[in-house]
Amino acid sequence: MPLLTWKNKKLRKYTPATLKRDAWINPTSAPLQNRLIRGDNLAIMTALMPEYEGHINLIYIDPPFFTNRNFSARIGRNKDSRKPQEWETVDGYQDNWNDLDTYLDFLYQRLHLMHRLLAPNGTLYLHLDWHASAYARVLLDEIFGDENLNNEIIWTYHGPSPIKSAFNRKHDTILAYVKNKKDYTFNADDIRVPYNKNTVKTFKSSKKAGFGKKPNLKRGKVPEDWWYFPVVARLHNERTGYPTQKPEALLERIIKASSNKGDLVADFFCGSGTTARVAASLERNFITTDATWQATRVTLSRLAEKGASFRLEQDTTSPLPKLELVDFAILDKRHIHVHSEYLAKLAYWEVDQDWDGEVFNSSTQAILPARRGEIPSEIKLEGQIGNQICVRAVGVNGARYQTIIKK
Repeated sequence: MPLLTWKNKKLRKYTPATLKRDAWINPTSAPLQNRLIRGDNLAIMTALMPEYEGHINLIYIDPPFFTNRNFSARIGRNKDSRKPQEWETVDGYQDNWNDLDTYLDFLYQRLHLMHRLLAPNGTLYLHLDWHASAYARVLLDEIFGDENLNNEIIWTYHGPSPIKSAFNRKHDTILAYVKNKKDYTFNADDIRVPYNKNTVKTFKSSKKAGFGKKPNLKRGKVPEDWWYFPVVARLHNERTGYPTQKPEALLERIIKASSNKGDLVADFFCGSGTTARVAASLERNFITTDATWQATRVTLSRLAEKGASFRLEQDTTSPLPKLELVDFAILDKRHIHVHSEYLAKLAYWEVDQDWDGEVFNSSTQAILPARRGEIPSEIKLEGQIGNQICVRAVGVNGARYQTIIKK
């Protein structure tokens, strides 16, 4: 079968990342399986291999698209969404490449590792657009076998476009490959949608509709391989300001279809954390990684807001930003208060009320609402308070702060 070739195409061995646990968010008595890891996903996946090879039930990835653009993340609020020149932004991520060969090799190395990590009945969803989806399909045919392409899904959406010389490009392509076409998870009944009202009306009015076949109209139908979901720019309650954020409804359909409760779902280009957030809501376990701190901090806030329990970890070669040791909070009886001059800078803050000086156990968090409202200025401590309280915070610009309060 046809293969893509490029200069120096070969699989390489990578040094596994050394992963360091930084914090437990909402720790529970049960072992925490959920993991948010900052660092290079090649090194992280290599490090995960001894424990997880052949054990991840579903992988969804939304990698760079080969757009050759730099994306900014929006951090300010209350600015006109139609006037991007007025937005407050920080660097999001880079999608710049020397050439197509470099990009293809980037995908090739990672897709091979994901194939190894997938369970025998697992599924990989690769989300791209017109820039590179055709190349990716040939790569996946080589890695998975062309017979294991389960779907080529079109996600279509509306939105403004500056294009005047061609039809507006308003769809992405999601390639779904299974590890084994004879045995894979697909929960058809979990993703059924209602039939169109016109279809229901037609079957009520004519016994000959459907060429003699009458569907179960009450049960609904399995969706076609083209999906319409609004982009996040039109979903005010979901917007985080992170570029290329995907809607929760899109991930909900994928996760419901190709995994079961208690399964392990992974996303190695987590961006704003939508995959992990939806997986937690659907009672799946997750591993999610990203190379940038901006993505990691947005994901951290969204998961904590959801009440998810997870470990925050870092590849020691790509550490989290250094904690600035400042006195930004005080203890008053059983309440932690943040000083007003810091509060306006913060996107997120949290408390470990019995800190051991090593792993931060975050039992309570305060989060800046994505759209309206202010971040809470105080947290009430429940239960036993130890001799040492640690308060950590993340600024809207990504800075990290820590203060230690002696009881």
